[in-house]
Amino acid sequence: MAGAAFGDGGDGKRAHLYEYRITGYFIFACIVAALGGSLFGYDLGVSGGVTSMDDFLKEFFPEVLRRKQAHLKETDYCKYDNQVLTLFTSSLYFAALVSTFAASHVTRNKGRRASILVGSVSFFMGGIVNAFAKNIAMLIIGRVLLGFGIGFGNQAVPLYLSEMAPAKIRGAVNQLFQLATCLGILIANFINYGTNKIHPWGWRLSLGLATVPATFMFVGGLFLPETPNSLVEQGKLEEGRRVLEKVRGTKNVDAEFADLVDASTAAQAIKHPFRNLLKRKNRPQLIIGALGIPAFQQLTGNNSILFYAPVIFQSLGFGSGAALYSSTITSGALVVATLISMALVDKFGRRAFFLEASAEMIICNVAVAVTLALEFGQGVVLPKGIGVFLVIVIFIFVLAYGRSWGPLGWLVPSELFPLETRSAGQSMVVCVNMIFTALIAQCFLASLCHLRYGIFLLFAGLIVIMATFIFFLLPETKQVPIEEIHFLFENHWFWKRYVCSDDDKKPGQEL
Repeated sequence: MAGAAFGDGGDGKRAHLYEYRITGYFIFACIVAALGGSLFGYDLGVSGGVTSMDDFLKEFFPEVLRRKQAHLKETDYCKYDNQVLTLFTSSLYFAALVSTFAASHVTRNKGRRASILVGSVSFFMGGIVNAFAKNIAMLIIGRVLLGFGIGFGNQAVPLYLSEMAPAKIRGAVNQLFQLATCLGILIANFINYGTNKIHPWGWRLSLGLATVPATFMFVGGLFLPETPNSLVEQGKLEEGRRVLEKVRGTKNVDAEFADLVDASTAAQAIKHPFRNLLKRKNRPQLIIGALGIPAFQQLTGNNSILFYAPVIFQSLGFGSGAALYSSTITSGALVVATLISMALVDKFGRRAFFLEASAEMIICNVAVAVTLALEFGQGVVLPKGIGVFLVIVIFIFVLAYGRSWGPLGWLVPSELFPLETRSAGQSMVVCVNMIFTALIAQCFLASLCHLRYGIFLLFAGLIVIMATFIFFLLPETKQVPIEEIHFLFENHWFWKRYVCSDDDKKPGQEL
């Protein structure tokens, strides 16, 4: 969709003149691009299952395996507390946050498609290295390569989908990324459930199958069209218009193309897009889109469940097979939730989904904490009924997250930035997201050990803060063309004091 910055060369609001039809070409482009989410999802789903497999632990973390089997007179909360083991998960996200800055350069100068292709190659290589790993160093190197792939993919795919989509269905189209992520998680859990029975190399198969979605993404990416926005930004005006006509299914694209050219003119004048992000007029996008939402998406605690669901369930007394089965149920909830969100988010809006789901997530976290505080003791296996209750509560929690903070954490930031700061802004989104993802991955098992059930109360308190942030600071963006979202901030009770003033001429008004 067009990303013009009105007031920077546009001649007014032209979005009502836009025309489009849903074409096969458009559907193909969006499905192929969304495969980038499957890379992220497969790794989210597969890593937690692998780290709970006895064969994997025996080869790389024998101390953790002994602790798991003997309990060593310590609470089950601490069974998996090993920083090198958690580094296996978190190293990928540290690598992703570093690579996203390189991805920003590629995305802006070479196009969104180029970043998608680079990401698929790096992810493929990481899957190969991990599958044949002989020591911890090889494991970490493989994870770093996977992280580079995710950094490029997560930088480019949400932008690609938002730029290709008409405004009225942008929410649903952008959430194809989240749907692919959730399907990747679900498939990974099924694979882990099967490979857990293959001794002693089942875990290698789980890690090596990461090459499959990477291959599909690369082959599909070779036939993927570049977004009209990116082509215009690169000065390829004729090609940009041709692709726009093909994607929209009509020759009548004069208004949208004019906005693209205006946006490109503004973008070309920006030599330092990261520095431009810090300007006063871009502060709402920076605080909401690049800092607040991507950080809060991880602080919900959901990814802790996705990373370590098998580990958590085993820590709470479930057997190995039951743990993997239970985590498969929770990942299935993500797929269902994403389909709900895709169907309804453009009707009910982003704010409603954020706020309603946050209330559910708070209740679920408190319910888990209270149940564990009352029922879970040192070396005591939870009664079957309590175990089933915990699975149901976690299922409801994931269902709430999967239609709110999960997909909207990528959708809303991708909507907010004008073209001149879009690639830089998305890099910040991915960077902040990956910083908090890595920190959660690295710290969760230690926190579970020391805070015990209190970790769930901590997440509940954080979600209260997040919901307050959304209620007061995020304007509703549903069905608003990207090129007009700037006007939402001009009319917002808080943000208008920033965007309605010229920070270059009035530096003394900084707040």
